[in-house]
Amino acid sequence: MIIYNVTCHVDDDILEEWVAWMAAEHVPEVMKTGKFIKYKFSEIEKMNPEDPGTSFSIQYFAEDMDRYAAYQKEDAPALIAKTTQKYGDKVAAFRTILHVIAEG
Repeated sequence: MIIYNVTCHVDDDILEEWVAWMAAEHVPEVMKTGKFIKYKFSEIEKMNPEDPGTSFSIQYFAEDMDRYAAYQKEDAPALIAKTTQKYGDKVAAFRTILHVIAEG
C-alpha cells in the first residue's frame, strides 16, 4: 500500500471556499482517475492558534507504486495546474509518498 500525501497550507481569506472546492470537486476528480482506492481529507491541528492560515493533509491510498506512477504521469499535471490557476499562491502544497509497513 502506498499513501500519496498532499499537505496544503491555505490562506485565511479563501479557507471556506477552498475546503468546499476540495471536497466537492478536486478530491472527487482525483478519485475518478481510478488510481486510488480511498482517501482521507484532514485538517491539521494548529500548535499555535495565533498562526495565520490553516493546514490540511489529503491522503490518497494506492495499491502499489505502479498506480501512483500512472497517476503522476497521466493525471497529476492537469489537476495541479487547475488548482494553481484557481488559487495561485494562496495555497502552498508539498507532496510526500508513504510506504505502509504495517497497519492494524
